[in-house]
Amino acid sequence: MAVTDKSMAQDTLPEEIQDNVPNAALVGEDMFTYYFWDVYLASLYAPNGRYNTEDAFALRLKYQRDLEGKKIAQRSIDEMKKQSSLSQEQAKAWLSKMESIFPDVSDGDVLTGVATKNGTSVFYFNGEKVDSVEDADFTTRFFNIWLGESTSEPKFRKALLGES
Repeated sequence: MAVTDKSMAQDTLPEEIQDNVPNAALVGEDMFTYYFWDVYLASLYAPNGRYNTEDAFALRLKYQRDLEGKKIAQRSIDEMKKQSSLSQEQAKAWLSKMESIFPDVSDGDVLTGVATKNGTSVFYFNGEKVDSVEDADFTTRFFNIWLGESTSEPKFRKALLGES
């Protein structure tokens, strides 16, 4: 179910989004639900509220439940593998990197990923920078988990892109 009141995510634009996405505005948002559990509220921000892979953008995930960082990393790599082939060596390296980036989360915690114009991913936890990955292929595949045409959640993607 799409969240249609865009003001919910725009009341106060987080600093990490303001600092990394010029003229940032909400593109779309939705609650990701697994079976009947709300997992996180995802909000996509892009310049002037228009998502374009050539521009910087930010994906903010506000968690609604406790999850282990290692499980978040494993689910991310599994989703990346579903999109297109990924060598075992590359998958192992990226998994290790994500395990070092993603902390255990609790209800109310926020993970924000920023994709820069030059293809770097920058990650924030509750507004504090955690780490970055300077790899355009990683950045594309990581954000395609939610935003790519091959996503496992096409309705969720449409909501994030403001198409639903």
